Amino acid sequence: MADLPPLREVIAKHGLSASKALGQNFLFDAQLLDRIAAIPGDLQDKAVLEVGPGPGGLTRALLKAGARVTAIEMDKRCLPALAELGEAYPGNLRVIESDALKLDHNELMGEPYAVVANLPYNVGTALFTRWLSGESWPPQWTSLTLMFQLEVAQRIVAEAGSGAYGRLAVLAQWRSAAKLAMKVHRSAFTPPPKVMSAIVHVEPGDMPDGVSARILERVTEAAFGQRRKMLRQSLKGVPGALEVLASLGIDSQRRAETLSVDEFVAVARALS
Repeated sequence: MADLPPLREVIAKHGLSASKALGQNFLFDAQLLDRIAAIPGDLQDKAVLEVGPGPGGLTRALLKAGARVTAIEMDKRCLPALAELGEAYPGNLRVIESDALKLDHNELMGEPYAVVANLPYNVGTALFTRWLSGESWPPQWTSLTLMFQLEVAQRIVAEAGSGAYGRLAVLAQWRSAAKLAMKVHRSAFTPPPKVMSAIVHVEPGDMPDGVSARILERVTEAAFGQRRKMLRQSLKGVPGALEVLASLGIDSQRRAETLSVDEFVAVARALS
């Protein structure tokens, strides 16, 4: 294990501060970071993708756990601190200076990989939906261990009928298992965000037969896009959807948040 100076010293040395524009919040607690790195299981010699490492707090914990880390960082200010970390763990850290939304992660990694990240708040949901979308399944990633604002985390793991249930829950649960692995108090961050955070852990499962991911995404987008309206209103723009509801015995006067993940899958299968 590399003998590294405390993260606070590294940040002071490089004159770093969390950028509000980039949605950054730094974590300094080494024990907490080790616990986050342990959530995906044994990382010894495993490929890990980290988005938004900042000064490298979580990166340290991942390297300490034996992972081979590819870190995507667009903040130039953080690159010298990450370079020092790379020198401490030769051959185990690759830093890509880029916008994670503009890269093909599968091509970049070239092998099965776990995603572990304290995601910048402003791109977290966009990246998450991208990892969970697409017809190709199972994905190249083996698990997602991601920090979100608590409210977003609760939307990902929500059950049908709850106020938090929506598109994110269906997307995360129709062919994956999603759980809230850990809550993180706002005081753990520098600067402290206004809200609590939480770690969500997602593992891919089996893809239901005969269902197009694209059609499921279209149905959920329409249904939850006007969530206060009955399905007969929100789904009337999806060709064949109202006929499918009738054939499945789903009352078109129900609202989207009352339909289970399985019911959405059944609708998408019939439309596929």
